[in-house]
Amino acid sequence: MAWKRLETLDQIAQIKEESKHQPVLIFKHSTSCSISGMAWNRLQRNWKESDSDIIQPYLLDLLSYRSISNAIAEEFAIHHESPQVIILKDGIATYDNSHMGINYQEILNQAK
Repeated sequence: MAWKRLETLDQIAQIKEESKHQPVLIFKHSTSCSISGMAWNRLQRNWKESDSDIIQPYLLDLLSYRSISNAIAEEFAIHHESPQVIILKDGIATYDNSHMGINYQEILNQAK
C-alpha cells in the first residue's frame, strides 16, 4: 500500500497545496481502538495501488501525533473523530466520515 505517513505539522500546508492538483485522503487511526482497527483493515483490503492515481492517501497515527490531528480539525473546521477519513480538494475539506461510515467505494466516489 502506497500510503504516506502524516507525521509533521508542516505536512498540513503541503497536503493542502497538494489537494489543489489531486484530491487527498487523510485516515486518522487510533492503534488502540478496535473500531479504528476494523475500519483501517477494511480500507487496506479494498485499496488498490491504482487508487493512488485518483486520490493521494495519508495515514495519521493519532496516538503518536495527536497535535497534528488537532491542527487538522482546526485548519479544516472538522470535528475530530477516531477513526475518521477526510478528503481535501482545492485546499478545503469536502468530505469526512467516521467509524462504520468509512466506506471504500464512497471515498473513491467523493474523490472524483
